[in-house]
Amino acid sequence: MAGLIIAPRARIFHGHEWIYATEIKKTFGDPQPGDVITLKDFRDRPLGSAIYNPHSQIVARRISRRRQDLDLDFFTRRIRQAIEHRTRLGLDTTLCRLVWSESDGIPGLIIDRYGSHLAVQTLTLAMDQRRELIRDALVALLEPTSIVLRNDAPIRRAEGLETNIEMLHGEPPAPYVVRANDLDFEIDLMDGQKTGLYLDQLHSHAEVAALAKGRRVLDCFSNQGGFALACAKAGATQVTAVDVSPTACDAARRNAELNGLTLDVIEHNVFDFLKHAKPDYDLIILDPPSFTRNKKTLSDAMRGYKEIHLRSLKLLDKEGILSTFCCSHHASRELFQSNLVDASVDAKKSLRLVAEHTQRQDHPILISIPETSYLKGLTVEVIAAR
Repeated sequence: MAGLIIAPRARIFHGHEWIYATEIKKTFGDPQPGDVITLKDFRDRPLGSAIYNPHSQIVARRISRRRQDLDLDFFTRRIRQAIEHRTRLGLDTTLCRLVWSESDGIPGLIIDRYGSHLAVQTLTLAMDQRRELIRDALVALLEPTSIVLRNDAPIRRAEGLETNIEMLHGEPPAPYVVRANDLDFEIDLMDGQKTGLYLDQLHSHAEVAALAKGRRVLDCFSNQGGFALACAKAGATQVTAVDVSPTACDAARRNAELNGLTLDVIEHNVFDFLKHAKPDYDLIILDPPSFTRNKKTLSDAMRGYKEIHLRSLKLLDKEGILSTFCCSHHASRELFQSNLVDASVDAKKSLRLVAEHTQRQDHPILISIPETSYLKGLTVEVIAAR
């Protein structure tokens, strides 16, 4: 089997599973893009098997510490193990991310389940080349009504792949309703944002909503209204949801109607809305899309977070609550918290930590791969000046 000899001090020797071009000492054989290759250290000792794409910044991603083929048995076994892990955690596997890339030992494969329908993303070349094997494994394990291939993520371009949405199995599903946190949501697997819902935030929706009773809530970057609806159901006296996307605003309104809840949904740029808003809120939620997808733009992203933090804090009086989230792994939890501290100093507000949030357990974290830990959230309370 063709493969790579890895240079000393590469991150794979410290538990990571990725190989960059600068970490390759030598290539042997004639590996082709998408192939499974063997990895060896600089003393010719085996390091396992990996998927290979010389056109990607991440040239190889290890799939096993032993010799391993990407066949139907591999996909069936790994997907079954991922489902069993979530079942042991007590998660509802009918509304769940069943497979999450490296965290489940299948780099570049994401599988989300919404009832009898599945949304799949193949984000690496090797997974994309084996989509039919993935389909066969899923049909055998879960017997889904349909499998939608949601390959519209821009990250595919880093692997030299085009973006598209197509059917992998069954007929295209019409928009339908799923239930999460005792709320109904209409999802569209063919045309919605992400693959349907923000599954990684479902737990945070409930955690923040537990603080909403009797409060006036502002949900910024509300998308389909996840936080807003949870707060309204929990007894908030009024809930305002703001998003720049007309499609997202329409979805939030439909979801509110489905649940018999009242939301004031405003289509507006959140930065501008916060700049001109009046201090009519007791709980403000900030859950923006990622402001950065690489280290080069991290400083610009942190300026964006600082701006929305500062403007939100200026709207809150004593005992007001701010829940703020960041979904970029490039910004560490420490950096994100420091950003909030800086905003509080400028706003002349003292903050007390109420809760910390992270991604739901169906997005498992490998402690040796920092990139698998991306979502961080802080809920803080404004306290009297001291």
